[in-house]
Amino acid sequence: MTKLVLLHKADSIYDDEPDVVYDFPKPYLKAVEAAVGDWVIYYEPVKAGPRGYFAVAKISKVIPKPGVPDRYLALIEPGSYLPFDRNVPRLLDGRPLETSLMDTNGLPKKGGSVQLAVRRLPDSDFAQIIDYGLPQDLEQIEASRYAPQRREFDAGAEVFQRPVLERLTRRKFRDVAFSRRVREAYGYRCAMSGLQIRNGGGRPEVQAAHIRPVERDGSDSIRNGLALSGTLHWMFDRGLISVAEDCETLLVSRNKVPAEVVDRLLHPSGRLLKPIDAHYAPHPENLRWHRENIFGQALKDEQTPWG
Repeated sequence: MTKLVLLHKADSIYDDEPDVVYDFPKPYLKAVEAAVGDWVIYYEPVKAGPRGYFAVAKISKVIPKPGVPDRYLALIEPGSYLPFDRNVPRLLDGRPLETSLMDTNGLPKKGGSVQLAVRRLPDSDFAQIIDYGLPQDLEQIEASRYAPQRREFDAGAEVFQRPVLERLTRRKFRDVAFSRRVREAYGYRCAMSGLQIRNGGGRPEVQAAHIRPVERDGSDSIRNGLALSGTLHWMFDRGLISVAEDCETLLVSRNKVPAEVVDRLLHPSGRLLKPIDAHYAPHPENLRWHRENIFGQALKDEQTPWG
């Protein structure tokens, strides 16, 4: 097995969906097959956008692309994809983070390997990029984000140094990373009510909801997330509300939700509010899955937030 860097453009002409599948031509087949069962890092070229290294995932299988000669699909292991907490540039202090892109003087190479859509990545380079994109102390950063006084109290505490792969597979760490990116994508505003509520300490009350749950093969992609208030998150998870096929109109199970609750909780437009960056809008396939598998399910004997 071997780790790779995979180039991906947000507006790619290929059938890429980073948390699901990576579309590539035959010249890269041997390299990608060697990475089956191992991790890859996604990279957006400078000319395509500002993200640089932006996510990590694991390849589970490689198959021929149906109906397209000499093209292949790398299938992403469900639940492995994780966007970086912060995007990582190709160069730091003028030096590449990939040793294969560095000349003997430590400076960036030009052309050649820099242009490859699939690049082998040594374990040490992989760990370094992950440490920049998903910091060791991400959970501590989030826990003390709105309580600066705790930083002073905890100043002498050592961050537990977790191995990179343990960090990438530990649910608590992944939940924190997912929550931070989804809430940021929506400007800490509820996608269904439009409200941006903060408590006395400045902490946003909005939560990050998975559209397709992780335990049902949903990913931690921002496109599988919605920023929702606590009550609307509860309603969404229980199928009382969803989003229509147009990816905008809010659907309500009106035989289970009183009209006054709808009027009080949802945005007057009756439409979903999109992320600040359109590239992070909910994926239509995730919304379709929620409509078909969660929305309208019978609510069990569970007390509702409105009594």
